[in-house]
Amino acid sequence: MSDNPLEGFKKQHEFLVGIDSDGCAFDTMEIKHKECFIPNTIQYFGLQAVSKYAREAAEFVNLYSKWRGINRFPALVNSIDLLIDRAEVARRGVKLPDIAGLRDWIGRETKLSNPTLEKEVAKTNDPALVRSLEWSKAVNATIEEMVEGVPPFPFVRESLEKLTGLADMIVCSATPNAALQAEWDEHGIARYVRAICGQEVGSKKEILQKTSAAGYAKNHVLMIGDAPGDMQAARATGALFYPINPGAEEASWERFFKEACDRFLKGTYAGDYEAALVAEFDTYLPELPPWKR
Repeated sequence: MSDNPLEGFKKQHEFLVGIDSDGCAFDTMEIKHKECFIPNTIQYFGLQAVSKYAREAAEFVNLYSKWRGINRFPALVNSIDLLIDRAEVARRGVKLPDIAGLRDWIGRETKLSNPTLEKEVAKTNDPALVRSLEWSKAVNATIEEMVEGVPPFPFVRESLEKLTGLADMIVCSATPNAALQAEWDEHGIARYVRAICGQEVGSKKEILQKTSAAGYAKNHVLMIGDAPGDMQAARATGALFYPINPGAEEASWERFFKEACDRFLKGTYAGDYEAALVAEFDTYLPELPPWKR
């Protein structure tokens, strides 16, 4: 695959299916955030004195809330914002990092990735951006060293095989391209998809917009994901959404393989059936952290 995985993308089948990766196709969310992201966040942003609360905030944002699955940079800002608001942190008198430069960059950049951040650092040398880039590179290095041998959820491979020859499939993720490619190659499932699209390609909304523009009929585009952001990307582009419920991933994939996939291909997925799945999905992730409820 080229540096631009969507270069020359054309419709080959009547259906298009976008699939998120971390936490959706692979059970990698827990190990990546708890063992790779969070330790580096504590180290690079000087949160050692409030490490307990930093961990709770980051786990809530990235794993157990409606923010689950968002890009790493907004997730970092959200995690630190939760610390700013937390009384236990204030009582310890810990000076939290200044992330104004990162917040500003996120507000005007859509391709939130290391390459675009490197360009911004070269242009501004903003301390918050310098630190964020160092952190992000350290996260990637830790993931490369730590995460291996984590197979796709049961019924993922079977579902990809079932859709082969019927749908154009793409990976649509906020994970860096290189990590996605490595994981899908490691387990022999990259061959099922037309393109592997990560954060360097753009937001999930942008990825779905670019591929949907190849000319698929109404209700012939489906996004499979485990986070509200996946559903929002689907809604913003007119695609259908199939939820992989956090904590019930295996059952969700089995239902897709045995039931929902056939409904999608036969044109009976949209409407009441999709609405019931989305209503169930909405019960899995809260908006407020436990310490605010």
